[in-house]
Amino acid sequence: MKINFTKMHGLGNDFIFIDGRKLKIPNFKKVAKSLCNRRFGIGADQILILGNSRKADFRMEIYNADGGEVEMCGNGLRCLTKYVMDHKLSKKAEMRVETRAGVQTVRALPRGRYQVDMGEPIMKGPDIPVRLSGRIINRPIRVDGREFRATCLSMGNPHCVVFVEDLKNYPVAKNGPVIETGQIFPKKTNVEFVKVISSTELEMRVWERGAGETLACGSGACAAAVAAALNGFVERKVQVHLAGGTLQIEWPRETNRVLMTGLAETVFEGMVEI
Repeated sequence: MKINFTKMHGLGNDFIFIDGRKLKIPNFKKVAKSLCNRRFGIGADQILILGNSRKADFRMEIYNADGGEVEMCGNGLRCLTKYVMDHKLSKKAEMRVETRAGVQTVRALPRGRYQVDMGEPIMKGPDIPVRLSGRIINRPIRVDGREFRATCLSMGNPHCVVFVEDLKNYPVAKNGPVIETGQIFPKKTNVEFVKVISSTELEMRVWERGAGETLACGSGACAAAVAAALNGFVERKVQVHLAGGTLQIEWPRETNRVLMTGLAETVFEGMVEI
């Protein structure tokens, strides 16, 4: 079976985008592991599947490079909106997209930017989910015999934020998977290692659940901004600098909803046999 695809990225967080509205592929998990392979496939952090929705304009399914389906992807939502507009699938400048985390709103802005309403952060441990009660803000956690001070929350998917001083030399590849698969995280977790630059700037490296260290993570940048604000490190409007570029994150008090603004890019289009 041959299918068309579009290679896209949001600040280097790259995707294989497939319009699945008329496709019948029984096992996207298997397809994701094959196509995301950077040696024997197209290569990507995730596969995004565009689908029809009864409750929104479109639906987005997300599969990590390890084949696992996940709830939410902020960078992916920006790419989906760009794809829809480029292919004239909608005339709307603001779209509602159904995900496993709920329905998100995405707005097209000038200069190729897109703003995603990521919703309200989820703070209580069991709802994230984390096997701890109450809010987890700068709390010591033990995983695999090691202790980390963590701030945990969900942006539709689980995140564990750890603040560090020397981000450049921090052993992300060593500690990321240890925290990701810790027993206190029943659905695993994304892990953000964050350095505070100023009251309006953060620098971040991310270990994504099921994908490893990536150049950017939209929901992770939102989680980092919220965690930094909860700890009193930053204001509620910040820039988050990632390896692939910068995202603008706002967390207005009046709405409690996190807004993420950034670019989305198309790399190339092609056809692949699966």
